Amino acid sequence: MRRLSIDYGEARVGIAITDSLGITAQGLETIQRNGSDKIVLKRLEEILKLYEIDTIVVGMPLNLKGEKTLRAQKTQEFIHKLKCKFNKITIISVDERLTTVQAHKTMNDLNINKHKKKDIVDTIAAVYILENYINKQ
Repeated sequence: MRRLSIDYGEARVGIAITDSLGITAQGLETIQRNGSDKIVLKRLEEILKLYEIDTIVVGMPLNLKGEKTLRAQKTQEFIHKLKCKFNKITIISVDERLTTVQAHKTMNDLNINKHKKKDIVDTIAAVYILENYINKQ
């Protein structure tokens, strides 16, 4: 069984997935929200039909003090939608502090074109979220 992670953002949602053994994480895609969670939920439904997923890990955007922010509240609402729609899958949230910073550093180290960065930063952040989850298991 695989695990899937989500970096939920206002404009885009990064998706990462483990290999079938649950050992490594790789970026899958970035979903453009276009202001609607319905788009994201529909695409996740398609992804779940392609892969055997037993756990969805959602990054929770806490501030540096570990406190919930307005963005965290919106993420919590999205998690509720996930739990209603995909009630047979374990859905958890994990601290995602600094994963976007890590993603930007990785892209800078790889000399990624600045125009491509916004298209992949959320997916790379989702990989870091999933790697952090795997490493704690």
